[in-house]
Amino acid sequence: MNHTDEILSIDTPENVIFGYSLAGLGSRFLAALVDSTIIVLIQAAVLLITFYFIIGPNFAGDLGQTWVASILSLLAFVFFWGYYIFFELNWNGQSPGKRMVGIRVIRRDGTPVTLSEVLIRNLVRLVDFLPSFYGVGVIAMFADGQSRRLGDLAAGTLVIHDVGPLAIESVSPAGNSASLLGQAPAALLDFPLTQLTNADLQFLEEYIGRRHGLSNRRELSRQVLKRLYARVGMSDQPLPEHPDLLLDAILQAARAKSAE
Repeated sequence: MNHTDEILSIDTPENVIFGYSLAGLGSRFLAALVDSTIIVLIQAAVLLITFYFIIGPNFAGDLGQTWVASILSLLAFVFFWGYYIFFELNWNGQSPGKRMVGIRVIRRDGTPVTLSEVLIRNLVRLVDFLPSFYGVGVIAMFADGQSRRLGDLAAGTLVIHDVGPLAIESVSPAGNSASLLGQAPAALLDFPLTQLTNADLQFLEEYIGRRHGLSNRRELSRQVLKRLYARVGMSDQPLPEHPDLLLDAILQAARAKSAE
């Protein structure tokens, strides 16, 4: 793995090299500003509802003030910590702010973040936030060659610019899934889709989403298909003339099967 001019090249276990554009301080600051605004608005709304319907009738002197202070502290912790965990797990490494800016979190090996990375990087976020609005985190990002805050260093994650997942129809020369499947029927019928794991499908989807910008796309597609063949015990299977078509068809068929 190497880092040059904010472009990170990651050699995956499948021997396919992806290039990622690292998110810098500006885009991450903007995403954090959007997320912080959303968190404050949610906190304010919940606090108002809680005060008027629960605390209001019992608000009196020191007791009422203690209740308000306790609820404020609890809400601040729950929303500040839980907000990022919820979205980064369910939105493939993105929060609303990150999605708006076009960045996302990945593991250092280029794979999607899992629960452990998300928990670690967001627990350490409390330290990065000190003394106010990511003071420690900004210093760490300036010091690190890959613009990582302490949470990223602890969790083994990176924040990259997201090219966005491309629909199969948009990258396929066939134009639509029906004609796409029609161009690779024989090879697809022989392919054991059930032997593919979620990790295989995630990798395939990642490759299909990024291949449009790769100069050696044809050879990479052959290597990806060759790896998939090896995974399902079809190493002796000859590769088709247009491997992209079969890769698209495999992913399309796998998606349809999982939706059944």
